Amino acid sequence: MLLRSLQAPLLLLQRLMEAAQVVTSNGNADGDYQYEIISWFDSVSKNAAMVQTETLGQILHLNYGVEYLKKWFGDMKIQDMDACALESLYASLVPLASHADFEPFIQRIADGDTAPILTQQPITTLSLSSGTTEGRQKLLPFTRHSSQTTLHIYRLAAAYRSRVYPIREGGRILEFIYSSKQLKTKGGLTAGTATTHYYASEEFNIKQEKTKSFTCSPQEVIFGVAYKQSTYCHLLLGLLFWDEVELIASTFAYSIVQAFATFEEQWEEICSDIKDGTLSSRITLPRMRKAVLDIISPSPCLASQIEAICRDSKASNWYGIVPRLWPNAKYVYSIMTGSMQPYLKKLKHYAASLPLVSADYGSTEGWIGVNLDPCLPPEDVNFAVIPTFSYFEFIPLNKKKQDLTSGTVGYIEDEPVPLSQVKIGQEYELVLTTFTGLYRYRLGDVVEVAGFHNGTPKLNFIFRRELILTVNIDKNTENDLQLAVERGSEVLNKYGGELVDFTSHAEVMHQPGHYMIYWEIKGEVEERVLGECCGVMDASFVDHGYVVSRRTSSIGPLELCIVETGTFNKVLDYFIGNGAALGQFKTPRSCFGQHNDLEPYT
Repeated sequence: MLLRSLQAPLLLLQRLMEAAQVVTSNGNADGDYQYEIISWFDSVSKNAAMVQTETLGQILHLNYGVEYLKKWFGDMKIQDMDACALESLYASLVPLASHADFEPFIQRIADGDTAPILTQQPITTLSLSSGTTEGRQKLLPFTRHSSQTTLHIYRLAAAYRSRVYPIREGGRILEFIYSSKQLKTKGGLTAGTATTHYYASEEFNIKQEKTKSFTCSPQEVIFGVAYKQSTYCHLLLGLLFWDEVELIASTFAYSIVQAFATFEEQWEEICSDIKDGTLSSRITLPRMRKAVLDIISPSPCLASQIEAICRDSKASNWYGIVPRLWPNAKYVYSIMTGSMQPYLKKLKHYAASLPLVSADYGSTEGWIGVNLDPCLPPEDVNFAVIPTFSYFEFIPLNKKKQDLTSGTVGYIEDEPVPLSQVKIGQEYELVLTTFTGLYRYRLGDVVEVAGFHNGTPKLNFIFRRELILTVNIDKNTENDLQLAVERGSEVLNKYGGELVDFTSHAEVMHQPGHYMIYWEIKGEVEERVLGECCGVMDASFVDHGYVVSRRTSSIGPLELCIVETGTFNKVLDYFIGNGAALGQFKTPRSCFGQHNDLEPYT
């Protein structure tokens, strides 16, 4: 296969844009379009290996001569190289890299350097990660390609969902979506969350126009900088359009749970506004107030119906409130995997029998896979890799045998393999090469290959690879913490308590070091119950290094600290105040510093 400097990139570009042509066609959303985009994906997934080789060639041709690649390719003329040879050369010359390796280059772009550093096309927009995984926000390139892939994956996933849960054309979506503050860098580039850029893009409007499904809230609510005011208005407008709502959605499950926790407290005020056609004084942003007041009008009968439902639901702790308020809704749609799993129980409580459909797999760096099986419960969902979005590599991870002298348990990494060589049941770390200027970028996500859709792998997300709890030879990830907390919270639930949220800290200032877990809970439980929860969590960390260290007392007993009600809302406020968006927020599972004012249970 020969990739010429002009013809092949154009042919590949045509293939890459086939989905876009489908998106902007005038066919009806439920007929020809769904057939065409599913047929398109079947085609590219059947030829995934070839498409991946071509995708890499396209990325390298588009960005030939940029500073980062020139560092590795030098003055090589890659335009006339065989595509497979170029793929092999790329893997042998360009090293694996982390965000830290790209940070100096991205910072130069942010500071106004217009030279072709990472991409030939000028980068004018930067995405901010939420900052909740590593404790600080990362800057990443955002281009038109980022918005286009978001639109494509939304339309592709919607086509598969419509096979199982068809929605009415003209229906509405109650979307709890939020923008972040948009900042200007030293060089004048716009920086904000990836979701904020997407909601401001042409593609977001195309998505609504072509699906004939519109969000309940106007742009003034989505782009309001006060998330509490936006949440109130989302709920109010969702209830005004109660009979038109076809689904409830948000980027992350956390946002939906947060919204209904707010509703539990503010439903009476919302009903009053619906009854009188007014808007609460808590909404102070002028543009948001005007936009909402232009929509609402007095609806006393509707307000009475909602009040009756709420009074009855309150008595049952709000169980099933979502389908009771929106009886025409077909499902709840959100990212529910990974760090969102702790919120599934509460979401199921609110949704009752209404299906929960897990949204697709992506990151600030780029989209990865689509959920082709919307019937699967969120705990079992997997994602088919879309081979045109990026060039994907997979680092095989094999667990080391336990070293009884050191107690360390980790992974042996093999050489990265392309998408076509992955094996079912094997765990891998994902590596991305993107159209936005990231080359052999280690994403840090550990995935397992669950199977294949034609020739493209279907991935289970396992966990983020970063360690968040370690004192000495122990190594525990977010997934390990999550499993321990789940087991501890089962004891809490048995005695009538409810876990609201949690985080953790490895205390090493005093010896022996030990783990501290912070819970915010609802309900009154006795201290002995909390002590039992603490013991169960301590015993649930099965990492060999931890078990050996606890046995030899080189790590002390785990401490459980109960924080005051509203603590995690203050954490949320802190991150929102520093530029994160509610729709992108994930509670940090590791915190730092001393908390001597908190009462521990050991």
